[in-house]
Amino acid sequence: MTPDLPSPAPDVEIRRSARRRRTVSARREGERIIVMMPAGLSAAEEQRWVETMVGKLERSARRTPRGRSDAELTDRARRLSAAYLEGRAQPTSVRWVGNQERRWGSCTPSTGQIRLSDRLAGMPEYVVDYVLVHELAHLLEHGHGPAFWALVDRYPRTERARGFLDGICLAAGLDMTAPDEE
Repeated sequence: MTPDLPSPAPDVEIRRSARRRRTVSARREGERIIVMMPAGLSAAEEQRWVETMVGKLERSARRTPRGRSDAELTDRARRLSAAYLEGRAQPTSVRWVGNQERRWGSCTPSTGQIRLSDRLAGMPEYVVDYVLVHELAHLLEHGHGPAFWALVDRYPRTERARGFLDGICLAAGLDMTAPDEE
């Protein structure tokens, strides 16, 4: 058994902004990690934030369900939109997140961003697809009215996936928000 070798340091680019006051964020652009932070941070604060944000991204990458990247998830969402929504729902990004305690997915229609809970990891593909179609439908219909559900119901395994998720919630004692109560 060979010992774990340390990973090479990632390529990090720091972008400071005078407009940014309190928040620090990071994202991947190819092999590079971009860390955005307020311009007024000290060198020590900058280093601490870079280490924190790089670590967060690396942990998130290790949790990515079944090796699926956010880019692959975005491609999958676009294929589902083409298949069931005439390609009209065009997300700007789709990504896995670990901070959704009461939802399977969420959508911000104004930005086109969709987030899926990493709790979906290991669930059948048709369940992940259902959650994606549900969130894609929010890009076209913001509420949960009849027009929204007519879009979601174009996905042929909607009822089965909802039953699966209801069963997971019941068995695990999860208090997840029902899709029609969001």
